[in-house]
Amino acid sequence: MIEMIKTFVIGIFVGIAQVIPGVSGGTLVVIFNIYDKFVNAITLNIKKLIKNWKFVLPILLGIAFGIILFSKGIKALFNYYPVQTNFFFAGLIIGSIPLLAGYTFKSQHNEKLSAKKIAGLILAVISGLALILTFGILQQNYGDAKSAVNAAAELPELNTGLCIKLFIGGILGAFAMIIPGISGSLLMLIIGVYPIIISSISGLMAKSTIIQAIILLVPVGFGILVGLFAGAKLISSLIKAAPRYTYAVILGLIIGSAYLIIPFTEQTAIQFIISIICAAAGFCLAFFSSRFSLNEENNSENEAINNKTDDQIKL
Repeated sequence: MIEMIKTFVIGIFVGIAQVIPGVSGGTLVVIFNIYDKFVNAITLNIKKLIKNWKFVLPILLGIAFGIILFSKGIKALFNYYPVQTNFFFAGLIIGSIPLLAGYTFKSQHNEKLSAKKIAGLILAVISGLALILTFGILQQNYGDAKSAVNAAAELPELNTGLCIKLFIGGILGAFAMIIPGISGSLLMLIIGVYPIIISSISGLMAKSTIIQAIILLVPVGFGILVGLFAGAKLISSLIKAAPRYTYAVILGLIIGSAYLIIPFTEQTAIQFIISIICAAAGFCLAFFSSRFSLNEENNSENEAINNKTDDQIKL
């Protein structure tokens, strides 16, 4: 039960990140060290879904909860405390870097990395970094997080063209949730459906707009399902085929995300101190959460090894 509650809370953070252009839900999945579990659990295999329901159900409910109930809170934070909010998210991102660097470069099971392989991994990190910096240029061209989150749009009537755009927006948003560093909400903003989607989510809270909001969100929901399953299958295959290189690219994406999200603006001394405190809080949350999860994984592995050894002794 405690593990399910923890997964639900992580899902809330991922959901919150999904409504902020420039912040990646996939990055939050990496930060809390559930990336492998997440991409492996999202599958069309019904038996596997049922087997992993204690993880799949709370993470999806948490994401939905974060998107629906915290969208207004995120608007308020970006409206009144945009710099401090960005510093907190930057701290979260930076706090996950040591864990990812370990996955990428740390020797495991007596495996020694050759100079050639290390060079290849560094090149993969640079590739991920270049990709996210290119994505940052798009972000500058299509608006910043504060203006996008505060964007308001009346709920339009659904037609065929809009239905297709909303469906594609859902696919992009979900696919970006699988790829750390890529903001799904920013992709939705680029194709022009983000204001409609965020307004539809808010419209769920009012009796006068709830029906129209549901109608508009149905194609988005179908798109999210397609994007989740397709993206999870792709990343899961890459991790199995080339785990170190996959994590190296993800590491580059994460490093670039931290750089892009830090607001380089003038602040008073007090504002700067508060921003640093927010960044430190985010760093500690991510760093110690990942260490706690890593210790749990190591304990589980050791327990499995011990059980296997005991069985061999009995035989």
